Amino acid sequence: MLSDPSYVITAQCEDRPGIVHALSSVLVDRDMNIDECQQFGDPLTGRFFIRARVHGPADQDALSECLEPVAERFGMTWGLWPAAQPMRALVMVSGLGHCLSDLLYRQQAGSLPIDIVGVGSNHLTFAAMAAAHDVPFHHIPVTVETKASAEARLLELVDEYDVELVVLARYMQVLSDDLCRALAGRAINIHHSFLPSFKGARPYHQAHARGVKLIGATAHYVTPDLDEGPIIEQDTARIDHGYRAEAMVVAGRDVETQVLARAITWHAEHRVFINGSSTVVLR
Repeated sequence: MLSDPSYVITAQCEDRPGIVHALSSVLVDRDMNIDECQQFGDPLTGRFFIRARVHGPADQDALSECLEPVAERFGMTWGLWPAAQPMRALVMVSGLGHCLSDLLYRQQAGSLPIDIVGVGSNHLTFAAMAAAHDVPFHHIPVTVETKASAEARLLELVDEYDVELVVLARYMQVLSDDLCRALAGRAINIHHSFLPSFKGARPYHQAHARGVKLIGATAHYVTPDLDEGPIIEQDTARIDHGYRAEAMVVAGRDVETQVLARAITWHAEHRVFINGSSTVVLR
């Protein structure tokens, strides 16, 4: 059991010699111990990414003060967070509740490093489910005429609850370009296939008609390019000709819940770095 508080440090910058030495020297000078450290230098983009979990006598303000000169020297984009602090999340859902149910259960079981501070939906279907978990529910109806005001209400909730992450847990509304930009890097969507296959309605029925042998799910960051944001996690389930479309739906939803939970966990633990149109996940 660590007696000192733990912190997560992340940084990315142009790759060059001396980065790790400079960071570790600062930590040693502050009597901080490195509990874990992952790093990656991308030869294609020339970018360097690092994540470290540390503990020791220095508090967050003191660490920030001593890391700032290193960050300035190397032109870093960086962050520092208490490791045990859960990320505040708003979950958006429509008419399918399997991902929402899974996230609420995982939070209750203590296996998800987020604090679900609210559930928003364009339907009333899951109001009781949110109430059963003592999570505020917000009904935000969406029509062509009210889309702008509905998105404004979503952003109001983000501000009201100090939300750090918006999860689209099968929220079947296309976000406007402006909203995507406002939530850039802090909104995750779960998609019911390996992108970009089988877009649109009834994806599993499309897959069944094509005789696919693998079904999958993709968790990605939300961008103005629909379903083309940087991918965080993917997985598949093997099926065969004996699967009817309904059985594929069940198997696919199991994959969706697992992929979304992993993507949220890695994001909340500050393991995911956006690297152009892709991601680096340090785990």
